Amino acid sequence: MHFYDDWAQRILSGEFTDHLAFYGLPGYAYLLAALYKLAGYGPFIPALLQALLDAGTATLIYKISVAIFPGIGLRRAQVAGLVAAVGWGFFVPAQTYAGILMPTAWLVFIFWLILWRIISQRNAPGKSEALILGLLVGLTATAVATILFLLPLLVSAILLKPAISTHSQFRTRISALVLLFLGSAFGTSPCWVHNCLVAQDRVFLSAHSGINFWIGNNPAANGYPRFPPGLRAGQAAMLQDSIDAAESAAGHSLKRGEVSHYWSAKARDYIERDPAAWLRLLALKLRTFWSAFQYDDLSIITILREQKVTFPGIYFGLVATLALPMMLLLWNTAPLSRWITVAIVLHLLALLPVFTTERYRLPIVPGLLVFATFGLITFFNNLVAGKFNSVISYGALLAVSTLFVSWPQSDPSLWALDAYNSGWQALESGNLALAENKLQLARAYVPTNPETNFALGNLRLAEGNSAAASAFYLATLQLDNHHRGALNNLGVMALDGGKFDVAENWLRQAEDIDPGNAKIHFLLAKTLLAKDEHELAREEIETAIRLRPNQIEFQQLKQKIEN
Repeated sequence: MHFYDDWAQRILSGEFTDHLAFYGLPGYAYLLAALYKLAGYGPFIPALLQALLDAGTATLIYKISVAIFPGIGLRRAQVAGLVAAVGWGFFVPAQTYAGILMPTAWLVFIFWLILWRIISQRNAPGKSEALILGLLVGLTATAVATILFLLPLLVSAILLKPAISTHSQFRTRISALVLLFLGSAFGTSPCWVHNCLVAQDRVFLSAHSGINFWIGNNPAANGYPRFPPGLRAGQAAMLQDSIDAAESAAGHSLKRGEVSHYWSAKARDYIERDPAAWLRLLALKLRTFWSAFQYDDLSIITILREQKVTFPGIYFGLVATLALPMMLLLWNTAPLSRWITVAIVLHLLALLPVFTTERYRLPIVPGLLVFATFGLITFFNNLVAGKFNSVISYGALLAVSTLFVSWPQSDPSLWALDAYNSGWQALESGNLALAENKLQLARAYVPTNPETNFALGNLRLAEGNSAAASAFYLATLQLDNHHRGALNNLGVMALDGGKFDVAENWLRQAEDIDPGNAKIHFLLAKTLLAKDEHELAREEIETAIRLRPNQIEFQQLKQKIEN
């Protein structure tokens, strides 16, 4: 969330481009900047718009349900649609992502708006509608690229549905296809025009696709965004680390497209070197996509639920379990439902090359709710009517889907994620008791995780227990001897304790790991000044000011050194 917010604020300050190819999809950041410009800085207006979009998604769920199930009668179809729409309102991840600064709510609404247009129209999209839908897909892709996988569905609608035309249907369909792709090209043009003409780099949307491909396809990949060694968690930090690592391997600076190619080549090399392992990984990704296990890399769903910001409700596992049987059973009996099934499969295919998180699979949930609700209504109707063959068929498929979706997740590091993130959030907000509870739980799952030990060190420091904090920082370094945060904090503690030689030793190690960190140079300057090594202190503070020229604290220390 900070990634988008910081980017939007840079745009507002006049930094429209850094003359490099985008390294992160820019659409949502520029949208936020426009909203900040019009309505003032703050999250309220973006969150209000996303809440309205979420209400729009619920409306689309209702309308789609009524459209695809006319065979059960209008009243039952309306009841099914209403129950599915209410289910979306109480779907906890949807509540969460509608209220935070991320583009998920926009993607979900536009995804299902396009599906509704396909389902609700008997005829193929005409030329003007094909152009508008293509433009909508393209613009949305500047924020979330997976929506491009809806293009095959739109192509199918143009080719398979009857066309309204007084001229040749062949020419009409070809014209609609051409306009669909022209609209998509124009919608995505803010990205590829900037990358090709301004940055002079051959990148279509964003150059971060390469690192995402590597994270999803490497020997340690597990179907979730598990960062390989050398990449920090956090979007901005991870992206910067991926650039630094690629340039370090090349021995010189690289264009963003070259950075993307470096990581893509590593992923392709892994796939070619061990295709059997990669096929097993694909099967694992398929299971993680449908798993009831909630992997939210931000843990924002858990945090907002624990803080009682969101209402209690339902989660993915229940919806997927109830929906999967009906996706199979309705293929022949409700032909319009096939569009939803194919859209869900296309979204799955969009994620298989990379990885799954809770927000990534959120776009398919409205369709799953439609299937789940219809399945429950049909089951009870068949039960009352005595159609026991249908009841048994549904029950058997439901048992299989329950086993498939609820298959247990045995990796303790995955279970530790929510506890760690919740503990870190509690620590940042000053709730030390909750932080203790959550971080100790995370450490019980995975005692050897350096980040958990580091967070416990910060907790002990906040409690005023320097000795215990130091012990946790040293434990962190035993697990990861390049942990910059632990080195930095040990240096600060030594500096505050008057152990200047020890402080310089820790801070020099941190400087070697992250020479571009202005704060480390600032702390080194303070340490060297305390040792009366004025010339070295002056060099360090000048480096810090060069890296962060507007920091008043740095200027004050420089003046003190010169005096």
